Amino acid sequence: MRRTLSRRTAAVAPSRAVRAAGPGAASEAVLCRDPGCGPASPPAQAGSRRPVRGMVKASRRPRPSRPAAVLFDCDGVLADSETLVNRIVAEELTARGWRMTADEARETFLGMALPDMMPVIEARTGPLPPRWARDLSVRVARAVREEVEPIPGAIAAVRAVAEAGIPIACASNSARLELMAKLERLGLAPLFGPHRVLSFEEVPRPKPAGDLYRAAAAACGADPADCVVVEDSLLGVRAGLAAGCGRVLGFAREVEAQILAGLGAEPFFAMAALPGLLGLGSPDGPSDC
Repeated sequence: MRRTLSRRTAAVAPSRAVRAAGPGAASEAVLCRDPGCGPASPPAQAGSRRPVRGMVKASRRPRPSRPAAVLFDCDGVLADSETLVNRIVAEELTARGWRMTADEARETFLGMALPDMMPVIEARTGPLPPRWARDLSVRVARAVREEVEPIPGAIAAVRAVAEAGIPIACASNSARLELMAKLERLGLAPLFGPHRVLSFEEVPRPKPAGDLYRAAAAACGADPADCVVVEDSLLGVRAGLAAGCGRVLGFAREVEAQILAGLGAEPFFAMAALPGLLGLGSPDGPSDC
């Protein structure tokens, strides 16, 4: 289970998002202002608009080279599970005396795995029963098997990558029981196989440490530097970069594109665009970022 920063929160509290993302998150992509970055503009003709000095005209970027592997997050990238999981967490904590809505659960647990959530919860509720985390995972897994839906375009995108012969893995801060329930519900478990699905339980440290994505790259037989990560959260982007992955694509569905870019991700806005961003062509939509 993991949480993302909502678009609404990013808009009204960018400083909080930057603090959660860590150092360097305040940087922004800027257009080239160096007069030497391109040929000088010709003199403007009468009645025409003069180009702004130093601004580079936007153009379609060259087709990227083929990655050695593509490493997917799950919640918010493949499974539209955030609302469902946040509702369950809110119900559990409210029952234990910490009154919370689903929106507040989303805002409180920003991309956190269960082991990192526990101290935060116990600081408000007191000690939790020994099996509380396991019981929560069982409840979430049961719910997602019945209710969770795919992110639009995600299933076709994953299939396109797999059919191109590129190894794929799924690396998530969810517990393994929850993660497998989501992938099985979406029909994606056979595409990843049993050895390329990694939860926080398979590594020493969850995201934002790079352990999950390094392990996912190793499961694909690839060097992380030759892999592409597909993420939607601040902690996930940090994890991909910490693992040394060559590209981190930031799916800007819940988190503002500017914030993802500030961390070093390449924002995009539709999962249907993913194959094109990988140089494979797009089965369902344009490949523009």
